[in-house]
Amino acid sequence: MIESLFVLSPTGKVIIEKHWHELIPRRVVDFFNDQVSKAMAEGEDVTREDVLPIIASPKYQLINVYRDGLTYLSPVTKEVDPMMVFEFLHRIPDIMQEYFGQVSETVIKENFVTVYQLLEEMMDDGFPLTTEPNSLKEIVPAPNILNKVITTMGATTSVSTRKMPHGMSNLPWRKAGVKYNSNEIFFDIVEEIDAIVDSTGKAVSCEAHGTIQTNSRLSGMPDLTLSFVNPRLVDDCSFHQSVRFNKWESDKVLSFVPPDGHFRLMSYRVNLPSQQNLPIQVKPSINVGANGAKFDITVSLRNTDGKPVENVVLTLPLHKSTTTLTAQCNVGHSEAAANAGYNIGVEFLINSHSLSGLKVDVLKLFNESYKPYKGVRTMTKAGRYQVRA
Repeated sequence: MIESLFVLSPTGKVIIEKHWHELIPRRVVDFFNDQVSKAMAEGEDVTREDVLPIIASPKYQLINVYRDGLTYLSPVTKEVDPMMVFEFLHRIPDIMQEYFGQVSETVIKENFVTVYQLLEEMMDDGFPLTTEPNSLKEIVPAPNILNKVITTMGATTSVSTRKMPHGMSNLPWRKAGVKYNSNEIFFDIVEEIDAIVDSTGKAVSCEAHGTIQTNSRLSGMPDLTLSFVNPRLVDDCSFHQSVRFNKWESDKVLSFVPPDGHFRLMSYRVNLPSQQNLPIQVKPSINVGANGAKFDITVSLRNTDGKPVENVVLTLPLHKSTTTLTAQCNVGHSEAAANAGYNIGVEFLINSHSLSGLKVDVLKLFNESYKPYKGVRTMTKAGRYQVRA
């Protein structure tokens, strides 16, 4: 079970906390912040994202998720499935994104009552209960001007604004009676490339982490089947709870009744072969001398299917002893770099391109008579992409 939750600001201060069993003292947060500081001090290139997701303390296992500058921390003492905890911690910012449009320290403080109500409904006695946006919106109303005025005045809204569920179907993720004048569904396939590339341009390791984000605006109770051109490319799949897993296992198709609105249909990983042609090639040449260093970095396009590469950023960390930097670019502009080693960080974005080759084939609809519009977009961008100089 999940006993407590602390949401921490970028500076490590508690923004909101919730305890479903006994009160866990805040000194566990102090211990966690100390461990994070120690981990980040171990190397100049260690960032907050590199901190271990589970940190052991004398009494607790500190399971934590870091997203958008905020830390979601759950100390657990008893035997618990860590993946269940991670999934719940990720679901919290997903729900807040659905309610408020964005997630930040300021947003949580401005909507404190709503956030607290959501935590009350999402967990029952330490076990996840209601975690689907459509179901939650039937219970906890989205914030409006009246709610915010009442909250600012310090009044409680737990009784006056709480709604009891109505119009729910037998599927917890979808409301009954949904109607649209125009029935349409959109799929965004987004792939992040994690790669380590040596100075010759050869990939030491390379894999794609993809998600299929979906926006469903379909009437009634549509039953969908989505097939792919090459589904056996993907590994380590995880699905929205609406997906019938047995159908994927047997036929490699996604069969599901979608929630209404935005949701993540599927996440996956693709191991890319070492000879895989990456979208761009970066060739660094760095010569270090007694009185300084000279570097020359060449960037060229490779495998993009003719699609333009946008938002290309190269980050060359320099040593703390660096006093001056002179850099010239034949395209774009240069800026000061951070303190670290000689691994070059690469960022890029390619629209209408999937490096793994995963493509949507056919969408079939059952249980309804209309023919929906299907929109598909693909995007490839750099994740943790480093070139060794």
